[in-house]
Amino acid sequence: MTPMEILTAAATGNPAPRIPVFCNMSDHGARELGMPAKQYFSRGEYVADGQLRLLRRYGYDNIWSLHYVGKEAELLGCREILFADDGVPNVADFVIKNLDDIAKLDIPTDITQHPAWQSVADCLKILCCEVGTTHPICAYVTASTTLPAILMGMDKWMELFLLGPFDVRDELLRKCSDFCRQEIAALRALGANVLIYSTPFGSPYFVSRKQIEQKVMPWMRRDLLPGGNEDIVYYCGMAGFNDVIDLVFDELHIKTHYISPLADLAEAKRLIGNRGLTCGVIDDIKMIHWSTEQTRAEVQRIIEIGKTGGHFLFGNGVMPMAVPEANIRTMVDAAFEYGRLP
Repeated sequence: MTPMEILTAAATGNPAPRIPVFCNMSDHGARELGMPAKQYFSRGEYVADGQLRLLRRYGYDNIWSLHYVGKEAELLGCREILFADDGVPNVADFVIKNLDDIAKLDIPTDITQHPAWQSVADCLKILCCEVGTTHPICAYVTASTTLPAILMGMDKWMELFLLGPFDVRDELLRKCSDFCRQEIAALRALGANVLIYSTPFGSPYFVSRKQIEQKVMPWMRRDLLPGGNEDIVYYCGMAGFNDVIDLVFDELHIKTHYISPLADLAEAKRLIGNRGLTCGVIDDIKMIHWSTEQTRAEVQRIIEIGKTGGHFLFGNGVMPMAVPEANIRTMVDAAFEYGRLP
């Protein structure tokens, strides 16, 4: 079976030789090509080449088209990204510096015509041509309730979200939701078939369950309304969200849940059951200092919790550049070994 067929079997509960094994190494492509991060992310051809080489090196099941999260801010007017060769590129110029800037924020009529979109389009075209018939192609989308954090900074966004003025907050959320809908449609049109919907504000770790139900959920429904949710993965960064899994099923109809390594995986698997796909995630921050034996033992623990009864996938969060190569290799190899199915 191809990796795409194995993923489909896991999602539907059909027989397969093993569970799917996903790995997120979006920042490692530059090192793989031996070039600075700024150069690597400047062209979609470089990102595609780096991710294809990593796929061939480790043999996991998915491939990423993600450049960096700040790319979304660039599409909305950010003029400077801070690149580091040992970390994640980040926004160095906030688009919204004061509340008056929210009224001036323009959402492009067609983001695919923006110069910053070209490298994303080029990357996805290559990935679809090379592995599109065999492998899941992952793309990343920031939810409307989280996107303001990279446009104005988390502290200012939290203040506006919780304290208002609420008409200004809702104007910003409407604009961010319009952008989110455009981005999802554009990524699907280019062949991305696994969309990681990043929504930390959909986790009770950030805001209360009541605020999620009343303030966050309506915007998530709006983000995801066009096109259905079959290819959407509910992801709250590394924040736990077991307490809202049932709510996400009922209100958003999202079936794939990327569980925080800090959450109770057994509880999450019980809550999701056969309704969808539980993704068991290793804590790759801890992998920086773990031995290969510790890494292997943790992979075994996660998979033994999750694979009974099927409907399970193994993955990592955002692999830090500081994780030793031996631990990455051990993680992938152990996931294939312990993930075999009878």
